[in-house]
Amino acid sequence: MKKVFISDCEGPISKNDNAFELTTHYVPHGDHLFTVVSKYDDVLADILKKPGYKAGNTLKLILPFLKAYGVTDRRMRLFSAKTLVLMPNVKETLKFVRKTAQAFIVSTSYEHYIKSLCHVIKFPYENTYCTRVKIDEHQLSQMEKERLRRLAEEIAGMPVIEIPHGAKSIKDFPEMYQRTIRRLDEIFWNEIPKMEIGKILSEVNPVGGQEKAEAVKCITERLGMRLADVVYVGDSITDVEAFKTVRRGGGLTIAFNGNEYAVREAEIAVMAEKTLVTAVLAEVFSRFGKKSVIELANAWNFNILKTLKINTELKSRFLEAYGNRLPQVEVIKPENMERIIRESTVFRKNVRGEAVGKLG
Repeated sequence: MKKVFISDCEGPISKNDNAFELTTHYVPHGDHLFTVVSKYDDVLADILKKPGYKAGNTLKLILPFLKAYGVTDRRMRLFSAKTLVLMPNVKETLKFVRKTAQAFIVSTSYEHYIKSLCHVIKFPYENTYCTRVKIDEHQLSQMEKERLRRLAEEIAGMPVIEIPHGAKSIKDFPEMYQRTIRRLDEIFWNEIPKMEIGKILSEVNPVGGQEKAEAVKCITERLGMRLADVVYVGDSITDVEAFKTVRRGGGLTIAFNGNEYAVREAEIAVMAEKTLVTAVLAEVFSRFGKKSVIELANAWNFNILKTLKINTELKSRFLEAYGNRLPQVEVIKPENMERIIRESTVFRKNVRGEAVGKLG
């Protein structure tokens, strides 16, 4: 019986952060606005643990601003198709993965982007979970548009919140960041909800945090499989709950060019500019089980890889793709975690760019 391969999209499959790029393109100073909101998202999800809030809600918080600056469903589709950047070898990687596993994509990305991705990589859209939104269905008056544009300017002038090490409450933040957090609370949970466009915040449900974990459970139930049959690949805070769910169920979790949040919850860290390493690990998992993947990662070297009993074409293409320099693959342990976080964070920024790489 085939195993189950589940991957996040942006990071392990593509280099984009589609929502960041949309906001940067359409909203004045949108790169800074998105970064402020994204870090606020991290604070609410990871530090303050706001009831009912989940990592990835940035994708609904920015929607009123996208609407105020003329973004439509058509523009989201066209922009996504035009700007799509795949990780090297990803089409080949997924081709190999699907020989030994049933493959799914679970992504916080908007459906417009995921549809564009599926079209390009020839992946079945029905095997994806993503953030559904029809921005055209939401009304916006001229008065609300003007108000939202003023709010966008205000947020774009705010500092990006830096999270103090060990912070557990808002009191652990410097006063400047406390003011920023409180003002954003006022904007997103008081001012915008009172607008007609505010309905978008309650009606759009980003696939992040617990929603990703639920998607993983849904996939296994749909296939009649166990969580122990799942290998999950992710890279950010939105994957944390899925990582926890798969790990507790006995499956395998891989942080691919992951940030701090991902590395802390995964079992294996991968730092790679190309994706064929994912196919190798997935095939070892499918053929021989989780223990064999851990053993391979612990003994990661050319001699071991050359003797692996996996698809000969995959092995040949993998060794050819990486040449004399193997991608970094390591089992994450308490004693090496902080080092891996530092190395993976730097590597992530090098692969995806500084602006995208530093997002949660």
